[in-house]
Amino acid sequence: MRTTEELDRLAAACRPSELPRIAVGTSSCGLAAGAGEVIEALRHEAARQGLVCRIVGTGCLGFCGAEPLVEVGLPGRGRVVYGPVGAGEAAGFITAACEDRFPEAKLLGWLPEEESAGPEHRAAVAITPLVAHPFYQGQLRRVSRNLGRIDPDSLEDALRFGGYQALARALGAMSPEEVIAEVTRSGLRGRGGAGYPTGRKWAITRAGGQAPKYLVMNGDEGDPGAYMDRSLMEGDPHALIEGMLIGGYAMGAERGILYVRAEYPLAQQRLRTALSQARQAGLLGRDILGRGFDFDLFLVSGAGAFVSGEETALINAVEGRTAEPHPRPPYPAEAGLYGRPTCINNVETWANIPLIIRHGADWYAGPGHEQSRGTKLFCLVGDVARPGLVEVPLGTPLSAIVHGIGGGGRDGLAVKGLQTGGPSGGCIPADAFDLPADYESLHRMDTIMGSGGLVVLSQQSCMVDLARYFMRFSLDESCGKCTPCREGVEQLSRMLEHIAAGGGTLADLARLEELARGVAATSLCGLGQTAPNPILTSLRHFRAEYEAHVREQRCPAGVCAALLHLSIDEERCTGCGLCALQCPVAAISGEKKQAHRLDATLCIRCRACLEACQFDAVRVE
Repeated sequence: MRTTEELDRLAAACRPSELPRIAVGTSSCGLAAGAGEVIEALRHEAARQGLVCRIVGTGCLGFCGAEPLVEVGLPGRGRVVYGPVGAGEAAGFITAACEDRFPEAKLLGWLPEEESAGPEHRAAVAITPLVAHPFYQGQLRRVSRNLGRIDPDSLEDALRFGGYQALARALGAMSPEEVIAEVTRSGLRGRGGAGYPTGRKWAITRAGGQAPKYLVMNGDEGDPGAYMDRSLMEGDPHALIEGMLIGGYAMGAERGILYVRAEYPLAQQRLRTALSQARQAGLLGRDILGRGFDFDLFLVSGAGAFVSGEETALINAVEGRTAEPHPRPPYPAEAGLYGRPTCINNVETWANIPLIIRHGADWYAGPGHEQSRGTKLFCLVGDVARPGLVEVPLGTPLSAIVHGIGGGGRDGLAVKGLQTGGPSGGCIPADAFDLPADYESLHRMDTIMGSGGLVVLSQQSCMVDLARYFMRFSLDESCGKCTPCREGVEQLSRMLEHIAAGGGTLADLARLEELARGVAATSLCGLGQTAPNPILTSLRHFRAEYEAHVREQRCPAGVCAALLHLSIDEERCTGCGLCALQCPVAAISGEKKQAHRLDATLCIRCRACLEACQFDAVRVE
């Protein structure tokens, strides 16, 4: 493709297939749930039954709690999503497709074949639309619009749904300054942590010193339980390439780096495939679309360290040095990679750029709240009934996300709080869930949005244990360069271990808080400055739990092993023997169909009996 006209002709030629299409969500979450076996079973059955159809892998449709997800598309009748689907059910799906009908079991909802499908198309099948499912109600899928819809290994699929049209508009109808002005006017802010205005960062980079200038996609997503960026890289890689192409044109850069953590092999594989396709199509390289614009992208595998996500540490890693942060200024936009102006944005930020340029800043900024415009991806995980990847307008109340989309606590558990922002974030109590999910509102609660992780906490979650987990994580991931972080986080971790073991005092809580504030105030980089947040916010909102550990030597959630006392309620025990089978130290004894007994002197408090019992007979004291 050497011109925008050729791009338009190729996109117009990418029409919907006249064959039935069966798609399986084959992102990492789907594969972990067995999607690989499902897609192989579908292909085997299609060959056995003689069905001529397309069977493809797609990205994550978001509802990870219902994986593996299968989508059946029949020409002219839209698409129907099912889940969870096992490999043993493949024959039924192929048989239904052969008979030109939709299966009826495990149905989640219907989707139109095209975005612009009108009411008459929606009436083609009497199946509830997927958007009416509780998990999708309240969502606004913009940046995730292609996840679960396109084959990420297909450039044709990307072009069919508008891929590279924003690039063509930028190169053909806008100056670099106009592109930056449009991004600025949209209100887009960095989706990776601090929420710095993207347009402002771009303007600084463009105004920087002489060439070469560099762009970097920060794909070093390291927060536990967060997979927003991974899902985009695995499900819509061409959108990221297009976003960086537009950025390169706007900022005067000719080279970009896709920095992807080593733990994301599937994301790296799909990005490499997309890069190869884009080069072969003339969308990367020299004289792109005949507009005299030269730009290329290269993938760099991450160093495997959480601190590599910090901008200056990332630059060191790309340059082949130890991933350690250094003081700022100068900022990367002024002097970054190899001392040149460098714009670093995270994956989700780059994915938003084509939307802004294609649809306009006003359209993009329509949803949102005050200074937080557009939509945001969140990973809803933890003790939640419907976990998954969700996209909502910024400013959506936390209650609508946790209780509306997520369905509240799993297995009917009461939700007591939410942890946001990963190891750098904090805890929010359930009575504050009317809080809008935006940058300023979360900051007022002494936490951050971060990349978008939301961990739902139930009454079975111990706040001391949660803080202890994050301190251990930060301790393991600290680069060790500065003393406050290296030594301070280790001391915080030891103090929490002492409290969790029942040896703490009220004076220890005061010392814990004092040290946490000191580490936050004196550490060199964002990792150390924010590492104490889980401690400070859990102390602020859940202090009673800490005091129960030190005053009563009791863990209210029944999690801290040293403070855990298990027993068997003989009136509830049916003598089924499941607890005894699961006990690794033979601490439980009893005859079949007779109440069992637990020997406290042998018990190692592993909770295996508690999880095995189906009659609520194991008591936590």
